[in-house]
Amino acid sequence: MKTLRDFAVGQTFQTSRTVDRYRPIYYAAASGDFNPIHIDPRVGRMAGLGGAILQGMCTYAWLTDACAGYFDDPVRVRKLRARFVKPVKPGDTVTFTGRCAAIEGSTVRVELEVRNQDGVEVLERATAEGLIEEER
Repeated sequence: MKTLRDFAVGQTFQTSRTVDRYRPIYYAAASGDFNPIHIDPRVGRMAGLGGAILQGMCTYAWLTDACAGYFDDPVRVRKLRARFVKPVKPGDTVTFTGRCAAIEGSTVRVELEVRNQDGVEVLERATAEGLIEEER
């Protein structure tokens, strides 16, 4: 398990997730979000989205997972913030790039960029805070 000494301002991490064609359907089953724009490409096109789109909360869950990996424990994730700016579609690869921005006491603050395979930002102003207990 990482200790506070394992974190440093300026430290970076990166992880990527690819949206397989069934991911919106799997997420709909898990979340109950069966909005047709997520599971029917025809409805997504009619809505002007170019096809089905991934649920925003799935993208947000992946953001949480990226931060949990960096903090080395999902229990350490204390705060997440992000603004949705572009939809994520089946076939997209979303890359989460984080940088440790500050360490204040036992709180590690992280700033993240979340972009698709074309470099387009899909979440903006993404930040996270992790609470890292002191070594015993």
